[in-house]
Amino acid sequence: MLRKLLPYFIQGISVSVIIGLVIALLLWLKPFQQQNVIELKQATDSPAILSKTDSYADAIESASTAVVNIHTTKIIQRPQHPFFDDPAIRRFFGGSPVPRTERQTNLGSGVIVSEQGYVITNNHVIAGADEIVIALNDGRSAVAHLIGTDPDTDIAILHIQLDKIHSIVLGDSDKIRVGDVVLAIGNPFGVGQTVTQGIVSAKGRNQLGLSTYEDFIQTDAAINPGNSGGALINSRGELIGINTAIFSRSGGSQGIGFAIPTSLAQNVLSQLIEQGQVTRSWLGIEAQPLSPELAESFGLESTQGMVIAGVLRDGPADHAGLQPGDIITHINDAAVIHARDALKLITQAKPGETIDLKLLRNGQAMDLSAIVGTRPTRE
Repeated sequence: MLRKLLPYFIQGISVSVIIGLVIALLLWLKPFQQQNVIELKQATDSPAILSKTDSYADAIESASTAVVNIHTTKIIQRPQHPFFDDPAIRRFFGGSPVPRTERQTNLGSGVIVSEQGYVITNNHVIAGADEIVIALNDGRSAVAHLIGTDPDTDIAILHIQLDKIHSIVLGDSDKIRVGDVVLAIGNPFGVGQTVTQGIVSAKGRNQLGLSTYEDFIQTDAAINPGNSGGALINSRGELIGINTAIFSRSGGSQGIGFAIPTSLAQNVLSQLIEQGQVTRSWLGIEAQPLSPELAESFGLESTQGMVIAGVLRDGPADHAGLQPGDIITHINDAAVIHARDALKLITQAKPGETIDLKLLRNGQAMDLSAIVGTRPTRE
């Protein structure tokens, strides 16, 4: 009996040994096989992630009811045909011809910022208008009263008298970062309220020649004619900017749009509502950037600072002892990198306040103090 079972016993042992050798070989090869394995993190369908990235419906629903269309009408008197310039022709027709009257219309956008009916928009949207009509998202419309304008920042404030209007929530534009998602709401080309999406491309854009005081948010959200004065909102539906302009060679959007940040717009808004005008500080100087050529002529290695090209007689700078050729390097301990920085720092002070200046005169460092005055308003 034992002899009959012995072959089966030996066969079992042989199979076990072979299996053991195979397992040992696989374990020995495993480290080499793992060198070619790539571990990938697969995307999940987490509702929390989808709600933040795949839809901005809640933000748009919250903000869009506060974005309005602005229709303006301007009466233009145009002269008659040059044919009537001939005195004989005028006598034949019985005196001077009556000028032709034309109605010129324009379209833009605005944002309701207060349930009391205050609307913010761009000054260039309503400039020269004889009539301004605001159309709400719910179908109602009203004639708007102009509260005030600030051409230096291209901001205008209007007022309408309607019940139960929705105002937008103001966000903090100082906290936005390059790369943040933004949404532009307006009425481009008169097609109706439209929303476009993009990101913040840059902050603090200036020297664009669009207005005197420039501190723009740059975005690649599509902004087209008719969007001016509309809302630039964050992903929570808060207003962070007023859409103002585009950079375009064709007239259409090319992914470079500019918006006035709420940090600037809110200050202008408050002053226009409370005072009817914007009051800014002023030194009474003519300034120019410190170019590499000027820096070399002054014997400087850096182009940081602002050159005083002229001083208004009896102005604040004149009373402080500033002279043409002085280079302002700091205002209230804040470095002046460009001439625009100096303009911004000066206007942050209230008229009558004293600001401390660090400057270079003939290569020598100096400290001066100046009492800023009130900047003359545009006529």
